[in-house]
Amino acid sequence: MQVRPEPAHPRTWERFVAIGDSFTEGLVDAHPTRPDEYVGWADRVAAALAARNAAEGRDFGYANLAIRGRLIDAIIAEQVEPALALTPDLVSFSAGGNDVLRPRVSVESVIARLEATVEQIRATGADVLLVTAPNLAWMPLVNRVHPRLVDYTAQLWGVAQRTGAFVVDIYTLRSLRDQRMYGPDRIHLSSEGHARVAAQALWTLGMPFEVRDWTVPLDPAPPLGRFESIQANREWVATHLRPWIRRRLRGESSGDLRRPKRPEIAPVELDLPAPGEE
Repeated sequence: MQVRPEPAHPRTWERFVAIGDSFTEGLVDAHPTRPDEYVGWADRVAAALAARNAAEGRDFGYANLAIRGRLIDAIIAEQVEPALALTPDLVSFSAGGNDVLRPRVSVESVIARLEATVEQIRATGADVLLVTAPNLAWMPLVNRVHPRLVDYTAQLWGVAQRTGAFVVDIYTLRSLRDQRMYGPDRIHLSSEGHARVAAQALWTLGMPFEVRDWTVPLDPAPPLGRFESIQANREWVATHLRPWIRRRLRGESSGDLRRPKRPEIAPVELDLPAPGEE
């Protein structure tokens, strides 16, 4: 079990706003009753915060402005001011992942934009929740971006130290180093993966959570044979990598014409699937 210093002054948040890209929108953690909508780690965290406040007789509201495919500049331009207009006391800000996937990117420039935005949010008095990149060194083909993820994660910790932000450390979360924690595209988390990240986020905030063994890896899956591995990689290239490259060449995004799924602060449905309940 990880050791977490208890906060000197336990905090209670009543207005949580999540901003970011597909990771925070919740892909590919499908909502059980709403077609083409996703749950995701941020919704799961919001449900836990809402339940805690309800038990204490406190109000709680949540908005999620994240949109899939957004680069950090678009997130800042489109989501930050609307988020601050909702007067949150807690903001999750996960941005830069789509930038880091591109081979010609300055991670230092991405981090500079991120830090300036964190400072802007912190100046309002709100707490900020950041999320590191995952460790993908073990994943076939996708592992080519691993050095940039390492750079991003190292610099993110510096931002948090300078600004007083919380950091959800998923880079060292060993239970995520499993193909079953990801969807077929090898980029977005599965429902199980989102549940693990939600538990790590709640642990970071000093909150109780449902997935007690969230740091424990799943039992090993049967290994694929050489032919099966080659075939799986070919299918991934055809189904996911080539369409992604085509969108990049055309200047298109998977989030074009999409709107935030929760643009306003609103109560959270307490029957939302809690971490570990699938």
